[in-house]
Amino acid sequence: MLSNLVKQHQSRQQARKDIQDKRKRDAITAATALSHVLVDHLNAGVAQAYVNQKKLDTETRILQANAAQFSKQTMQWLKLVEDFNTALKEIGDVENWAKSIETDMRTISSALEYAYSKTE
Repeated sequence: MLSNLVKQHQSRQQARKDIQDKRKRDAITAATALSHVLVDHLNAGVAQAYVNQKKLDTETRILQANAAQFSKQTMQWLKLVEDFNTALKEIGDVENWAKSIETDMRTISSALEYAYSKTE
């Protein structure tokens, strides 16, 4: 009778131990699945951030190239404007020179006319 009770007790303990081991394995499996889901979710966010960073890097390079091209073009425009201003100044100098020559020629012409009129 006592041995029968001990056997029953041991079999119930073994059954409880088996149930406990099964629950432990199920909990480990569930925790592993949860950690995989969480890691996958975080990896998706990290992957998206990486893709966005790559896009930003590409856009930055394009913007730098465009800015350099714009700067070069602006420098060319400034040189053209400076050359145009120089040309305008030279035209103004030529105009002043021409007016000066014209004034001198009129003076000479007047002097020659006066001299010619005196000789007659």
